Amino acid sequence: MGETIEKRLSDLGITLPEAAAPAANYVPFMGSGNLVFTAGQLPLKDGKLTVTGLLGRDVDVAGGKEAAKQCAVNILAQAKAALGDLEKIRRIVKISVFVASSSDFTEQHLVANGASDFLVAALGDRGKHARSAVGVASLPLNAAVEIEAIIEHE
Repeated sequence: MGETIEKRLSDLGITLPEAAAPAANYVPFMGSGNLVFTAGQLPLKDGKLTVTGLLGRDVDVAGGKEAAKQCAVNILAQAKAALGDLEKIRRIVKISVFVASSSDFTEQHLVANGASDFLVAALGDRGKHARSAVGVASLPLNAAVEIEAIIEHE
């Protein structure tokens, strides 16, 4: 069959955290048919935001890419909670990347590459996806990035 997702994650030095519990009146993921929709995932690690502030003012593109990667790690944690096994993922259908940005920042797509590159590294062809990268005025808890995903599964 080839290399497992868990092996790829290990090779990348990634240990998936426990899936984050919702912080308000919503669920962390919802299934419909053979799709799982994740709630927006922040760049949380060990219960703390890893990157805060606005891109173009407080955070550079490299920092934004790291935040996006951490959001994608948390998306996979939610997928594992939803499916029980990452090998059930057929593909990441789409991610929507929200980047807290100063009014003159126009490199949201480069920030989003942090998540896209990680998902392809972790999942191979199953990680290739459609994507939106959108600049926003602010995000919850002053997070620099928030990402939601649509995942197709067995």
